[in-house]
Amino acid sequence: MRPFHRPVLISTLAAAVLALCSCGSGSPADGGVTLTITANAISGGKNSVSADWFKNWVIPRFEAAQKRAGRDVRVLFQPNGVDDEQYKTKVALDLKSRTGADVIDLDGIWVGEFAQAGYIKPLGEVGGAAVDSWDGWRQIPEAVQGLGVFDGKRYGVPQGTDGRILYYNKSLFAKAGLPEKWQPRSWQEILDAGTALRRLPGVTPIQINAGTAMGEATSMQGALPLLAGTGTEIYADGKWAGASQGVKDVLDLYRRIYAGGLGDPRLQQEAKGRDKSFAEFAAGKIGVLAEGDYFWRSVIDPKAGVAPMADRDKVVGYAKIPARTPGAGIRGQDFVSMSGGAVRVLNPFSRHPRQAWELLAFMHSAEAVKAELAGAVRVTSRSDVNDEVLAGDPLLSFVSREILPITAYRPGLALYPQVSAALQEATADVVSGRSVEEAATAYRTKLERLSGNPANVTN
Repeated sequence: MRPFHRPVLISTLAAAVLALCSCGSGSPADGGVTLTITANAISGGKNSVSADWFKNWVIPRFEAAQKRAGRDVRVLFQPNGVDDEQYKTKVALDLKSRTGADVIDLDGIWVGEFAQAGYIKPLGEVGGAAVDSWDGWRQIPEAVQGLGVFDGKRYGVPQGTDGRILYYNKSLFAKAGLPEKWQPRSWQEILDAGTALRRLPGVTPIQINAGTAMGEATSMQGALPLLAGTGTEIYADGKWAGASQGVKDVLDLYRRIYAGGLGDPRLQQEAKGRDKSFAEFAAGKIGVLAEGDYFWRSVIDPKAGVAPMADRDKVVGYAKIPARTPGAGIRGQDFVSMSGGAVRVLNPFSRHPRQAWELLAFMHSAEAVKAELAGAVRVTSRSDVNDEVLAGDPLLSFVSREILPITAYRPGLALYPQVSAALQEATADVVSGRSVEEAATAYRTKLERLSGNPANVTN
């Protein structure tokens, strides 16, 4: 997965347009069609594997398939290897001037912002009826399709994604008299496990990221999944969740963990607190930790992890994040999660929108998605591909089967990063001893100021 970055406000983009290449055009000599793809990827540099896949797999195979169908289609790849914010700015300027590539890679967190600005349009409006009849949609869980959805309409096809879960140490659980196979069905059952683990000397029972030092990890690994477990979304029906009951419930859970002696408040305040929590879990000093599948495959991987656990596959258990109580989660769910990821969209100003959709659909076929992995074991958006490539990894298979169908995504709006920061500050307030009511009220006040209108924030 690509790292998450704070989006810049499109409204602040300079009017000056960078050197632009045209949307797909006809070849002057033979009347053929030229399509372009762009992504923040470049061979030998940033996201090199993706760049090589575009050039060496997608383009020659798509062009050959089109030739067999009697069509003269040429595809060009426009590489980039810059900071994500620079890439975002360039793409926005291209679309603002009605130019740019036909198929465009976007971070999913940008979709709503680009849609509101009129830079992208629903896929069906651009690509036609073939979009809704594409057989690939049946392989992408509806919840995962949400990565490219804004205001109920599909704007993009999701690429790879991930999921948030609870990790726990089976050895510590055994010492505390807790079951080896643990699946809490409510927040109270998490707290109960923490109470049992507290009896073990030198062990921090529960680690759920809090505060501003951990940045977006606080929101994605902690606050937002918990909020989803109350049936509340951070943004819904045109309003941000202010000092709602759901927000207060989340803050109260943080209070019960950190004021109740079940978590370590100092970790939430240290600049490297998240990294330290990784090391402590790997050393058997944390009982329960909320994290994404990145933790399994990149942090505690026995061979290549930054905090390797030689006995990971034997000692580490994992479970779904429960709703506050059964059925209390969004969509009436018993369990919840949050995911991130990228999407690919169509340029609404493409001269060849139907062919551009054919290219986009081809890029998200099962064969193409497997080729893009280049042998890596990662969660993709397609269930059929996941069933095949994740078969040897129980955790990633668990994420694909159990987590993706229940997951949710951050709102792809320009204001979200500031709202997220305010939510992080609210959790920091509670961890440092401020009351839930005070923290929630301060949070709502910040949201009203950020949104510019109290009517945009729920009570």
